[in-house]
Order: sequence, then C-alpha cells, then structure tokens
Amino acid sequence: MMALASQSFDEHLGCMTTTVTKLTGKLLIAMPDMSDPRFAKSVIFMCDHSAEGGMGLVINRPKQGVSFSALLEQLEIAQSINAGPFPRLYDGGPVEQQRGFVLHSSDYRCKDGTLEVDESFRMTATLKVLEDIGRGEGPKTALMTLGYAGWGPGQLEFEISRNGWLTCDPNEELVFHTPDDQKWSASLKMMGIDPLLLSATAGRA
Repeated sequence: MMALASQSFDEHLGCMTTTVTKLTGKLLIAMPDMSDPRFAKSVIFMCDHSAEGGMGLVINRPKQGVSFSALLEQLEIAQSINAGPFPRLYDGGPVEQQRGFVLHSSDYRCKDGTLEVDESFRMTATLKVLEDIGRGEGPKTALMTLGYAGWGPGQLEFEISRNGWLTCDPNEELVFHTPDDQKWSASLKMMGIDPLLLSATAGRA
C-alpha cells in the first residue's frame, strides 16, 4: 500500500533547507557508462539540493503494472467523471518506493506540503493533491513517482566530478510531454550533444 504523508514534504525528509543551490530545479542526465543499472539512461528532476544532500525524481521510467486511476481506487479516493487525463506513474528512484511524489506545474499549490522548486515547477507529497486531481481540481500538468533518488552530503557532487551525470535546465515540454523513451536523448540534444556520439565516446576503453 502506498503511503502519502499528511505533513509537509520537508518535514518528512528532514533534509530540505531554505538554501537553494545550483542543482535545485535542474535535470540530471545519466552518462551512457553509468555503472548503477538503476539509473542507466535515466533523467532525474532535482527537487532539492543543498549542503545536506539532494533529492530528485526519475521522470523517464514508467511504473509497470499500476495506473494512477488504480492507485486512487486503492487509496479510496473518489474520481470525478470530469477529471483527467490523469498523470502517469513513474519509478522515481530506489528510496521509499511506497511513498508518492507529484511533480507539477506552478498553477497548483497545496497549503501544506507543496515545495516551490522554481517559477515553473512545484512538487507536492500529500494526499490532498491526489484528491484534487481526482476531482479535476489539480495542477494543469503533472506526473507522479513512487520513490525518489537521494544523495548524502557531497555525494552527488562527487558523482558529477567523476562524469556520472550531465546537468541541464528543464522545460515543461520535456518533463511532462516528451515520450518517456525519448527524454534521455532529448535532454542531451537540448545541450547540443549527439547521443550517438556520446555513447560511442563513453564506450571506448
């Protein structure tokens, strides 16, 4: 059974701070030779990054075997006939995969539990956002993940220094509307990088 917190997201993780660093609101793009198979060709939206660590959501790995509508039924949340289309569900990362996180456009805000990442993106992790989506009163655009990717102090910086990740600015088209199997290559192309050339370079001994 998936659980969503009634308290705010920062209270749950205990690592959110008022300090916004350069990776908050960025995309992490896995290099082709990523050694961790859980993150191979993954694209991660960074919701928070500070001296205490980082938290992000994988946005290009659809969750298999469960739909958003089925999740609402499981949680006994009413679904209006006027609601929809519902957000897609993703495998957001290996940490706390029974918890849900909704990444969405900036037109929606829950009084308790919405993290304002930047001017374009917000993230909410309470049951209320699911109830609002079920009623057709949620954000204009959204996706939902089960689980998240987390890093301890200095860990992500170290991985980037070892060429594990590239970083770039996101846009709503890529995050919410680009086909999942194209997000990795599309992210690279936004940076002016040919995915085929990058893969060939990474594959050399």
